[in-house]
Amino acid sequence: MKKYSSLKEVQTLISQKQLTLPDLLAYYFKQIEANKHLNAFNEVFFYSAEVQAKAVQQKIENGTAGKLAGMVIGIKDNICYQDHVVTASSKMLDGFVSPYSSTVVKRLLQEDAVIIGRLNCDEFAMGGSNETSYFGSVKNAANSELVPGGSSGGSAVAVQADMCLSALGTDTGGSVRQPAAFCGQIGLKPTYGRISRYGVIAYASSFDQVGPITSSVEDAALLLQVLAGADDNDSTVAPIDVPDYPAQLLKNKKQKIAVLKETIESDALDPEIKAAILKSIEKLKAEGHTVEYVSFDLLEYLVPAYYILTTAEASSNLSRYDGVHYGYRNTDAKSLTELYKKSRAEGFGEEVKRRILLGTFVLSAGYYDAYYQKAQQVRRLIREKLDALFQDYDLILSPVAPTPAFKIGDNMQDPLVMYMADIFTVLPSLSGNPAIALPLGNNSEGLPLSIQFTAKHFEEDRLLAFSQAFLK
Repeated sequence: MKKYSSLKEVQTLISQKQLTLPDLLAYYFKQIEANKHLNAFNEVFFYSAEVQAKAVQQKIENGTAGKLAGMVIGIKDNICYQDHVVTASSKMLDGFVSPYSSTVVKRLLQEDAVIIGRLNCDEFAMGGSNETSYFGSVKNAANSELVPGGSSGGSAVAVQADMCLSALGTDTGGSVRQPAAFCGQIGLKPTYGRISRYGVIAYASSFDQVGPITSSVEDAALLLQVLAGADDNDSTVAPIDVPDYPAQLLKNKKQKIAVLKETIESDALDPEIKAAILKSIEKLKAEGHTVEYVSFDLLEYLVPAYYILTTAEASSNLSRYDGVHYGYRNTDAKSLTELYKKSRAEGFGEEVKRRILLGTFVLSAGYYDAYYQKAQQVRRLIREKLDALFQDYDLILSPVAPTPAFKIGDNMQDPLVMYMADIFTVLPSLSGNPAIALPLGNNSEGLPLSIQFTAKHFEEDRLLAFSQAFLK
């Protein structure tokens, strides 16, 4: 069985009776077994996926199937699915069974997607290389000595290595886009508030956003259409209409594109990525798009502002894991204070502890004004500067990551090196804009390269239509 790159292809074969959904699921199970060494899955949902596949096959034959019938999808292990384990790849939640389903899972199932399993990620989605997982590092299918990117590394590798058709990740500062880039896939971060976060284990609540990783723009558009829209369980979701994203794909017009000069001229940018992006810029000009270089002089403040704000939110969100209510509990403690200390010290990994400590520090009396409040002011300036750019331009072009996938273990010794790898992805996260990572071929070593486009708030339709034309 060959690799399927879009749902349309699968649905066509099923309608022609050349394929059944249970057969397709069995194929993906075999692929997961063959690629076990990549460590993409924390758990495969053999039983529930088979039950779902049989039920959806029946619906297809009866003509009553939903929009996602035929899609076998994996979910990042921080997305709740009722009666299934969810751990955020942490010892703290090892074995925790979710008592309810997230809104995104409910919407997938309502449209007859088959959820094949939960995918490995950085612990509590904190990391850029998928090396902080309690269940071990995920490996890049292009070269198993390299990282897949993070934190949604398992989601990207599962699609890359043909273990499912598509996957859901979460993007706080690039955690869908960067792994998609390292694995040669399409990674979409929607506008903040476009998709409900209900039932998604929180890292930084004013940044977190669910996004799809796919092999085709059509599938990204369809998944966004299904997942987006108001939700009574999440007051941060924008109560605005959801366009028919797949129908908008053919409406691509000539765009006015701003290239962030400082990102292309950055010393940190890999020469082969730079060359591929410059070649793309020439191609865009030849196709009739207007492409102009603009300055964004706040680039050096992006990573500091991002890490101050996200660690502050993380220290607040992760305070609920105390060894009392649920999750890992130390059994030797002699007092309540000791129970808190030991449970948290043993349940959390090093990177999560580091971010909790940083966040607690920037929120503490005496430092709140100097760090947290200042970072919020910088975030406002960044948003205003980006909004001003969008007065004159339709899209913004930049790299996704400074380098292609790097070796496992290379950046783990120095957190600052790892944090600075987010320099190009955190801009849309700080401002809440939608952004997409698109594959840009391979470098001389056969490693995937990528390019990023950012659009105005809630203009995913423009972003997706442009992406569809860009990749053709």
